[in-house]
Amino acid sequence: MGDRERNKKRLLELLQATGTGNAQCADCGAADPDWASYTLGIFICLNCSGVHRNFPDISKVKSLRLDFWDDSIVEFMIHNGNLRVKAKYEARVPAFYYIPQADDCLVLKEQWIRAKYERQEFMVDGKTLSPPGNREGFLWKRGRDKAQFLRRRFVFLAREGLLKYYTKEEGKGPKAVIHIKDLNATFQTEKIGNPHGLQITYRTEGHLRNLFVYHESGKEIVDWFNALRAARLQYLKMAFPELPESEQREPFKKRWFALDPQERRLLYYKNPLDAYEQGEVFLGSNEQGYEVCEDLPKGIRGNRWKVGLTIITPERRFIFTCPSEKEQREWLESFRDVLSRPLTPLNLLTASTESGHRSR
Repeated sequence: MGDRERNKKRLLELLQATGTGNAQCADCGAADPDWASYTLGIFICLNCSGVHRNFPDISKVKSLRLDFWDDSIVEFMIHNGNLRVKAKYEARVPAFYYIPQADDCLVLKEQWIRAKYERQEFMVDGKTLSPPGNREGFLWKRGRDKAQFLRRRFVFLAREGLLKYYTKEEGKGPKAVIHIKDLNATFQTEKIGNPHGLQITYRTEGHLRNLFVYHESGKEIVDWFNALRAARLQYLKMAFPELPESEQREPFKKRWFALDPQERRLLYYKNPLDAYEQGEVFLGSNEQGYEVCEDLPKGIRGNRWKVGLTIITPERRFIFTCPSEKEQREWLESFRDVLSRPLTPLNLLTASTESGHRSR
């Protein structure tokens, strides 16, 4: 047994203890976690605690402030903590595997948590995790002219770096053949209207096109996502196509923007569900000279929207206006979060191919 207030105080002190990593969620990095898995010995946020509740045979959770904690459980938390447990369960995370952040969608967090603790894919003494390799299966794809989703067969050939999809199950030829060098995938659950919604963007005949797909299984769609990332990383290690860079200045135009923090890209479209992307801006890090500034440069005014922000890259400035101060603050926070993070090896490789793909 233990004193409720005394143990609560011990836990909150442990949360802020230096060298423990406890001040951020062990699974997504969210600041100031309010929950903990007392069977694993980690501190986690409210959202991730909901995932942990789905496998109680492995992880049991408590609120740091609302639940009662025995002395023995507090001692267990003291002897473990986020960094120690992460060293065990994240010992061999492959470079291609996407580690979700606090603002990522639930399906990425859920499959990351299950891969770590339930399937134990990244432990030193676990089974060797092979590259994803070839994949074949059915995904639900949004029709090009209609809003409904249609069942389509997708085939991915990892060695060749090709993604194909077929309009009919017994179709003789693929509807599209996409090379991994022209492809990018990102989860866009709200935009697609499905919790497993994946957006596949690829370049064809000088244009960018989007495929909007999902699968009923969260594991299946995340496995597809990481298979594409693995193949793209392999391609980028072997070849760096040189692309011309150009810049074109335009007056303000109303566009739909989507931030992909995984690939550090700001994408824009004429309409939210357009198949073709009109342009993009690669977002490096503050260390490389990228920054975002509140408001517009002196002497520049928007058409109707008076608040805005400016993204500064080593090559040029990108100026945007927002419909409200609330949206301005939200965009500033998101951009600053991305720019504050150092580039991963995959980001560095991707950046080498992006100089000619930036917004024009």
